[in-house]
Amino acid sequence: MTIKGMNIHPFTYIEVVILGLTYKSTGRKAVDGVLKIKKLTKNDKVIALAGNPNVGKSTVFNNLTGMNQHTGNWPGKTVTNAQGYCSYNDTNFIMVDIPGTYSLMAHSAEEEVARDFICFANPDAIIVVCDAVCLERNLNLVLQIIEISKNVVVCVNMMDEAKKRGIAIDIDGLSMLLGVPVVGVTARKKKSLDGLMRTVYDFLHVDKQSAPVKVKYSQVIEQAISIVESELKGKYDGEINSRWIAIKLIDNDEKLTESIARHLGYDIYEDIAVKEMIDKAMQLLNENGILPDTFRDKIVYGLVSTAESICAKTVEYKNRDYNSSDTKIDRVVTSKITGIPIMICLLAFVFWLTITGANYPSQLLSDGLFWIGQKLADLFVFLKAPDWLRGVLVDGLYRVLAWVVSVMLPPMAIFFPLFTLLEDSGYLPRVAFNLDKFFKKCNACGKQALTMWLVYIRMRNNDYLIIPFAN
Repeated sequence: MTIKGMNIHPFTYIEVVILGLTYKSTGRKAVDGVLKIKKLTKNDKVIALAGNPNVGKSTVFNNLTGMNQHTGNWPGKTVTNAQGYCSYNDTNFIMVDIPGTYSLMAHSAEEEVARDFICFANPDAIIVVCDAVCLERNLNLVLQIIEISKNVVVCVNMMDEAKKRGIAIDIDGLSMLLGVPVVGVTARKKKSLDGLMRTVYDFLHVDKQSAPVKVKYSQVIEQAISIVESELKGKYDGEINSRWIAIKLIDNDEKLTESIARHLGYDIYEDIAVKEMIDKAMQLLNENGILPDTFRDKIVYGLVSTAESICAKTVEYKNRDYNSSDTKIDRVVTSKITGIPIMICLLAFVFWLTITGANYPSQLLSDGLFWIGQKLADLFVFLKAPDWLRGVLVDGLYRVLAWVVSVMLPPMAIFFPLFTLLEDSGYLPRVAFNLDKFFKKCNACGKQALTMWLVYIRMRNNDYLIIPFAN
């Protein structure tokens, strides 16, 4: 017999248990391209919850809606959209928790889901949740979303953690520089979210006079953008932000182009006038030494420099070395030299401990449960019960259940706490970072390393073999 390239003796009994996420739960079929919003009334407001992975987005969602979305400490934990309902001042809000993403320059299925919902679902407002401890990194996504939509409210979470680390954030100054409402919260405390909902309510019911910040790029890039934007204005302004779509058309993002075509109902490149402007803009860039490969880098640089400038004016660090220990750890566990060996050794230790450690409690459980099973069988004989009844209840139901419990419970009881420990320590995102380069070679990303299937094969000699399968 062969399983995915592995030969197994034909008389070996096989027990297969699939753990984790399946293709159907994480692939494109999981989201069906379009999320169906279920409104209770026609006046319900749709609010999208966006943000980087691990910023407390699901905590905000849970406390606002009363739901119990699972929270996790790894990138891309939310792989599809979750809906919940809450009300404030007699207004119903449909909260949509979209997958966490570092950028709208999507590289994975869940990032595409997040990008497409923000771009094409037209939510009434987008709450972008940020981590107060690393605000500068989070602002990159905030600026990208502001480029698309004016209906943005920034929620700076973990303010209590920032205070502990000596980080002071000027919320009002941040709001003024971004040109959108900004609220500081501690999502674990439900009462602190009242201010967030008050701000969202006022934002939706008061005429918006603010002007969101505009990311400035180099003069040549701005000229190229204006060339394409001039043709797009008046054609798609009601559906897509013309400046943002001009940048993406010049960047030639094929996956986004496909999403735009689905949204508009036709391929935008079929518009000859638009195509000519794109070619003209790319020619201008080429003449100034900006090749297609470097265009996106310069766009990213514009976002990063703008985020740095805003944080320099609004964030004060009483202790500049507040994250020095994390930095030192990162230098070791994500190093090109030591990162992979440490990862292999650590995960190998977890798997070895799971495999070896499970044998002892498994044997104890097996001995105990089957001893009870024998006593039950003796009881049926003593009571002179029919053989078929003893066969069904003892040999059938009880012994099968006893076998499953003795075989499955110990490895699960060992593996999942160990994996949770890695999760809570923040090591899983580092595993994703270490493997990202290798996964990209097969058109995947490092985050998929964390959604691998673990197949436990129960061998005849009572040993376990763990084989990872990518989604």
